Amino acid sequence: MDLIYIHESDNVALSRALLPAGSLVNWRDAMLELVSDLPAMHKVAVAPIASGEAVLKYGQVIGFATRDIAAGEHVHEHNMCAGNHKPSHDFCSETQPVDYVDPAARASFLGFRRPNGKAGTRNYLAVVSTVNCSVTVGRAVAAHFQNSGMLRDFPNIDGIVALGHESGCGMSTYDEGYQTLLRTLHGYIAHPNFAGVLLIGLGCEAMQVSSVLRESDLETNPLFQTLTIQQQGGTRAAIQAGIEKLTTMLPAANNCRREPVPASELTLAVQCGGSDAYSGITANSALGAAADLLVRHGGTVIYSETPEIYGAEHLLTRRAVSPEVAQKLVDRIHWWEHYTEINGVALNNNPSPGNKAGGLTTIAEKSMGAQAKAGTTMLQDVYLYAEQVRTKGLVFMDSPGFDPVSVTGQIASGANVVCFTTGRGSAFGAKPVPSIKLASNSQLFERMREDMDIDCGGILDRECTVAEHGEFIFQRILAIASGERSASEKLDYGDNEFAPWRIGAVI
Repeated sequence: MDLIYIHESDNVALSRALLPAGSLVNWRDAMLELVSDLPAMHKVAVAPIASGEAVLKYGQVIGFATRDIAAGEHVHEHNMCAGNHKPSHDFCSETQPVDYVDPAARASFLGFRRPNGKAGTRNYLAVVSTVNCSVTVGRAVAAHFQNSGMLRDFPNIDGIVALGHESGCGMSTYDEGYQTLLRTLHGYIAHPNFAGVLLIGLGCEAMQVSSVLRESDLETNPLFQTLTIQQQGGTRAAIQAGIEKLTTMLPAANNCRREPVPASELTLAVQCGGSDAYSGITANSALGAAADLLVRHGGTVIYSETPEIYGAEHLLTRRAVSPEVAQKLVDRIHWWEHYTEINGVALNNNPSPGNKAGGLTTIAEKSMGAQAKAGTTMLQDVYLYAEQVRTKGLVFMDSPGFDPVSVTGQIASGANVVCFTTGRGSAFGAKPVPSIKLASNSQLFERMREDMDIDCGGILDRECTVAEHGEFIFQRILAIASGERSASEKLDYGDNEFAPWRIGAVI
């Protein structure tokens, strides 16, 4: 059986299947005998690695041997560790300018043009809570329309989503956590996938409805209404008022129609969860090729999950358009180093148990594979969590690695499509934005066929190239942006994945 190798300088390769000790595997036209059992997707030393020597994968340092490792030996937690390797953050742009597709030849999709000029991929109404105390009312308002069957008379509305969260009070109104939540709420209120929004508060919380309007420069109109439970006279009165306000929005929302929109109006969030050792060479690489295509067609790609670029951030700073943009990314890394330290957590505490079972040993190894989904184009800018993205091309938005929190920020920043790669089998969706699930291997795709949209396992078997699969993913993005439902939408995921990042003390 052949091993999978990624870079000519690597001293480890990957297995395709579970192999017992004594097996002979083909390595660069020679036979290598395994000296230990080798699980599928895991690393094997293809040359002796001395204790303390760097373990190389993707042509990069992913860790260090904790003892002498023989050629043919399984390489994982028992004989390697992350170590203290710090990649250089020196700026040196290694990326050529984007070869843009001629505007006349660019792809398009069928989207919803909004009055502010933005384009949506779905046509929802939203009930947004400013504080946890108003979540029950918001969900009751949304449930009324779902349970009554009223929406059957408004077929152009995709649904009504209630966005509730655990914060909004017990917080300073001046700190970073408040500003982060404010940006998140603003991003959802203004999102082009919503035809109309009802904002509900309690009345005495830190995140006041009036503050959201004032600090986000928002004004109410027929398709953006507000109410507070205390002013309405209590829960039942607030629910009834919310139903009435949302009912008035239904005809206008239903009148929205899809029309041809240039692909340059797509903002793609790229995300990975439940990764395995194949993710970086199949699903993430193919998604990166699709991301490059979207950028060439004038669109935007949001890459995130700062703790999961740790150890590979130098690959992004080298692609920055300027030293200033590179420094913005380095500054976020330093922020995270401080943030995790004061909370008693190591930033390199990744990978998760599932990642490790899938062959990933260190955060650097996981990060090297994760960064592939950002493609190869220049890094145009770096944004705070939920900050409105105003730059075309590849950008980075700071976020935790926890998928619901990260995607919530990407959507708030303007993403109207999500592509989510997985090797272990993450279950995820994020209303109001369609999430497209990419399986890193065909076994996962077959096992969780109802949850997966695209099988990237053919890349391993050389059935297609990364570039060919990238083109296929790009076409699927256009189709789903145009209204075709993704697997997670068919399973009705997305009502519970709104998870704004909570920063700071709860007081």
